[in-house]
Amino acid sequence: MSGGSAWTAAAVATVTAGYALFSRRLSTTPVSAPMVFTGLGVLIGPAALDVLDMEHDAGSVLLLVEAALTLVLFTDAMTVRRRDLRTGGFLPLRLLAIGLVLTIGAGWLLAWPLLPGLTLWEFALVGAILAPTDAALGKAAIANPRVPPVVRQGLNVESGLNDGMVLPFFVLFLAALPGTATSEEGLGGVFWRALVLSTAIGLAVGGLGGRSLQWSRRRGWITREWHQVFVLAIAFGAFTLADATEGSGFIAAWVAGFAFAVQLRKNPSGQQDEAHEPPAELAEYLGGLLAQLSFLVFGAVLLGPALEHLDWRIVTYAVLSLTVIRMVPVAMALALSRLRPPTVAYIGWFGPRGLASVALGMLVVEEHVPGVTLLGRVVAVTIGLSILLHGMSAAVLADRYGRWSEAAIETTPGLREAEGTAEPDKHQKTSRRLR
Repeated sequence: MSGGSAWTAAAVATVTAGYALFSRRLSTTPVSAPMVFTGLGVLIGPAALDVLDMEHDAGSVLLLVEAALTLVLFTDAMTVRRRDLRTGGFLPLRLLAIGLVLTIGAGWLLAWPLLPGLTLWEFALVGAILAPTDAALGKAAIANPRVPPVVRQGLNVESGLNDGMVLPFFVLFLAALPGTATSEEGLGGVFWRALVLSTAIGLAVGGLGGRSLQWSRRRGWITREWHQVFVLAIAFGAFTLADATEGSGFIAAWVAGFAFAVQLRKNPSGQQDEAHEPPAELAEYLGGLLAQLSFLVFGAVLLGPALEHLDWRIVTYAVLSLTVIRMVPVAMALALSRLRPPTVAYIGWFGPRGLASVALGMLVVEEHVPGVTLLGRVVAVTIGLSILLHGMSAAVLADRYGRWSEAAIETTPGLREAEGTAEPDKHQKTSRRLR
């Protein structure tokens, strides 16, 4: 290990160990793990101590972020069940089928007047990168029991699925940009490899992996420890196989998570098998740890340099991305849903930008697209602002909205917020993410 790499590894280890020592104490405050890791990342980056930077550590940075997003996509897909869409399913379905597309479009259109110098497809990339949400950045918003279960469940399912659903948009927009690695293949080739082939690989690897694990379970041949390792192997196996065929490893990992979970929940009679859950405990913990380390490198290589070159256009777009670009599409998606305005506003505000946006932003930076400097700064400032504002406001607004909803449900029979009284599944996305 070179001297520079050794100092980088030492800094990362020190930050991680330091946060671990105060993790319980910090969990009782509005200060979240992403805030701490991002802030310390800025400190060790080129804007301050210059221990970690994209120029010298690009390979290890991208490997870390790709591994984190692969595990999060896979485990998120595993935790989504059909009953999540049956119980109060109108909310995530509207947010994903209507709200996500409108959010990408709004981000695309508003980038046009505010970010001169970018091309049409770079505007589209900004919209796609900043569309997915990360519930882990505003844990209290969905963990507070006073918030109606239908709202908590809806936000959680939306966050678990929209990072995977935005990938096809991202891949196609990136392929449309001249000069990128995928542009030479053309949109047709990219569509075939990244979407069709990668989906098929994910279905095959996840489905075969789930069947194989069930076969071994029935015979008692696999230990609990290797069961957990097997899940990691399936997630990374789907990613690497798709990547080796020049497809999208992220799409393959996401689809593999669905296919793996479907097979894993079945016993020979076709009934649900709950005896061995949680099946991906190690993958969830490791994904959570890698996600926090991704925020560390995000602060160092993207946010720190971006803060040195702020201008009113970047800040304005970041603010609009967290408000108008998110909240107006949500309001349109929930029109005629009979949800009260405070509920629509609550759902609209809690769309924090997190790991998926970090990973996609870094991939674009590595591609060296023509407008990469401005694009990277916009993405970095938006995510940084989201980490701060959503983290600080989650507990306060969740408590305030929870009190309002309890009073409204008690005084108004048949209120839509009272639907879906079943509690979210205990293995939901945010239950094991390190903070």
